[in-house]
Formats: sequence, C-alpha cells, structure tokens
Amino acid sequence: VIYSAATLSPYHLTTLSLFSFFSFPLHRKDSALHEFPATVSYPIVVQFVSNRGISCIPHTFDEQNKSFPEEMYTFVSEQSLKPNNMINPIYSPDSNRYDNGMKYRRCGRSGILLPEISLGLWHNFGDVNTLANSQAMAHYAFDQGITHFDLANNYGPSYGSAEETFGMIIKKSFMPYRDELFISTKAGHDMWPGPYGEWGSRKYLMNSLNQSLKRMNLDYVDIFYSHRYDPETPLEETLQALVDIVRQGKALYVGISKYPKEAAEFAYKYLAERDVHCLLYQGKYNLFNREPEEEGILRQAKENGTGFIAFSPLAQGLLTNRYINGIPEDSRMARGGFLKKEQLTEDVLSKIKALNKMAEERGQTLAEMALAWVLKDNLVTSVIIGASSVAQLEDNLKAIRNTSFTKEELIRL
Repeated sequence: VIYSAATLSPYHLTTLSLFSFFSFPLHRKDSALHEFPATVSYPIVVQFVSNRGISCIPHTFDEQNKSFPEEMYTFVSEQSLKPNNMINPIYSPDSNRYDNGMKYRRCGRSGILLPEISLGLWHNFGDVNTLANSQAMAHYAFDQGITHFDLANNYGPSYGSAEETFGMIIKKSFMPYRDELFISTKAGHDMWPGPYGEWGSRKYLMNSLNQSLKRMNLDYVDIFYSHRYDPETPLEETLQALVDIVRQGKALYVGISKYPKEAAEFAYKYLAERDVHCLLYQGKYNLFNREPEEEGILRQAKENGTGFIAFSPLAQGLLTNRYINGIPEDSRMARGGFLKKEQLTEDVLSKIKALNKMAEERGQTLAEMALAWVLKDNLVTSVIIGASSVAQLEDNLKAIRNTSFTKEELIRL
C-alpha cells in the first residue's frame, strides 16, 4: 500500500501492518529535513508510534549502491512540521461518557432513552459563530453523555446554517459514532421564499427534510417534527407526510411541536392508527411558562405514550443570575432579538431575585434550579438547553445532580 505524506498521521498508522510501503518526509538526526521524491516509495519498519511522529527503519533502500544507516532516520509527522502543533487531533470521545453522571429517561411507550439534558442548536451554531466553538461544545456534550442533539431547518442564524455546522461536525468527528446519537430536525416555520417555504404542506415538509439531510451529511434523522400546527392545511396532509417520511426511511420516529391540545389528540390517534407512534411532543416549559402543565399537554402526552421534551427552560436567560444587577452589554437582551428589554419588568425582576435566593438555599444556581424544576417528575423526558460556551454547558449540566424538591419548595415555586 502506498501512502503520501498528506494522508499519513500517527493515528492512522497505528492500525496498519508493521511492514508497508510509504512515501513521506524523513528527518536526519544530524541535519535538516530530507525529503525523498514523492513518486518513490520506500519499504520501512515502524519502530515506535507517538503523538509527535513515528520512528522507523529504512529497509534495504539503495541510493548509488549505498544503504542508509538504520538509526539515522525518523518519520516526521505532518503535525510536528507545523508551528505550535496547530492541527487539531482526531476527535476521540471520552471512554467514560456513559458513566459521567448523565441519567436517561424512557421516552413514553418506546424503546428510546433520552438524556435528561439535550443540546439544542437554535443559537450559537450558525454561520455567525466560529466552528471551533460550536465543535468544542458538541464534543463536550457527547463526552458528558448527551446523545440527543436538537435542530431545525431554520436554526442559525442564518437559516440552515446550524444544520450545516452540525453536518461538518458529523463529518469531522461524529460519523464513527452515528449510532450512538439521537438527532432531530423540524420543519414548519419560515425557511425559503414563496408559498411552499413554511407551514405544514406535504411538499414543504418533504422538501425541507431532504435539504436538512444534505446539510447534515446524514441518510436519516432519528426524529422529524412538524414544528408547528398549521391551521390552514388539513391536518391529515401534514400527518400523512410524517407517516410517509418514516416509511421512506428518512426518519425513524416523528413528533409534533407546539400543537394545541385538540390538534395533538387528533395527531396521536391518526399516527397510531397507521402504526407510526408519535414519539415526542416538544413544547416551551419553564418556571415562567407553565402552559403545558396548566393546559393538560403534559398529562395528555403521557396518556398517549408520548414523551415530552421541553425547550426554553431558562426563559432565554431570564431564569439565570445574568440580569439580577442590570442588563449586561454583551447579553442577549442588550443585543435585541427574541428577548426584549421590555420583558424585564420590575415584577419579573423581583421574581428572579426571589427564585435566586431559593436556589442559593438549595445549593444551586438559579439556572441549575430552573432546569432541575423542569425535570422534577416523570412527565418530562428531557430538557433542551442552549449554550454559548463549554463553560456554560458545564455549569448547566450540574442541574441533574439534584432534581428533587420538597413539598414546601414546590409550594413556594
């Protein structure tokens, strides 16, 4: 087998036979880099593999009837030739990723277990963010046992860019571990111009999923959602598209998001009658927004054997200590967007301060307590968090250490 220097790495060579033909740069111990012609291959014996290079013996090479001394040559890896070793090592997940404290909950009446904390890519994974930071967060999440990554067609910004970023991470890091991942995407909100670029038509849902699969470098997703209820399109058309997507093998499961209770009941029955179980209902649920609980969505999902996965558990940052002493200049609220300054009223601020005091009494941060509250009982399968850094992700994961609340605490909350 002939390899070029560009395709060699110490990691790849560990899986090769000790006796092979290679073409690569050699380094004389007593001189500068000596590179043989790239068109010639030299039989060598690998002596030692390290993270810096591979020591090897040139074997029976003859140049003008002279053999090179065996001890004079050492393979110089591509990484060691770069200043400051600037090439990232090949990603290898933590071997203890399923023993790092992550807990898993069964998703309704199904064989699927989801981590209590899932990583959402709504923000901070778009083309306005650095790939290095996005990749670092995805790596850290998986290393901590987070197997579920939640996306949608228009996550970014810009639209589609979160899926493109995740597709690069799949290709560079996660492809060997695809079967350990549970990946979702959705369609329903605005995605492209014209009458077929949003809502719940069969054309939109199927075209959107095809685009998503290409962006993410995937053959299928684990779950595909109807991202919102469409009051104009017959619900049968939307749901039949979900059924057919499963039968085409482009999604293993389907779910619904933000559906009103009556529409959700119809969806559960329609899908079940066609042997396509609705695996998940995704809804907004946090200490400030308890509609799924108050409207019976949580109980309805459980009765139909469907899991519930919560998004926006921190109310886009309100349920943290970030705004207790004002609005930081680098905060999401200061930048505008979905979280408006008008939302931080005196009443809301007083509630945040009271909640923060209670969290301190529990030995938690406000964010940790807010996440723990969503996971307080078995009505919720998983909670989707967003993060802008590995440090923030690390802090939020501390929530699963204590998700129990006393009766007195629940009354106060």
